[in-house]
Amino acid sequence: MNKDFLGTVANIVAAIGVVICAVSGLTRLLGNYHVLGYEALTLFIGGISLMVFSTLIKLHIIESHISGKR
Repeated sequence: MNKDFLGTVANIVAAIGVVICAVSGLTRLLGNYHVLGYEALTLFIGGISLMVFSTLIKLHIIESHISGKR
């Protein structure tokens, strides 16, 4: 796949993860346990997993650049 496309996907996924973590964190700080029917902690973990997925995509881009594959 094109590394520019993967980089864009990684940035979008990371941004979504950050927004989900921020919303769930702020909701929890305000004293609520649920966001749209889901537990705030569950959404927080989901946001973290999206950010980890984004870093794995970025790591793949770096690895393929170093090994010479494009």
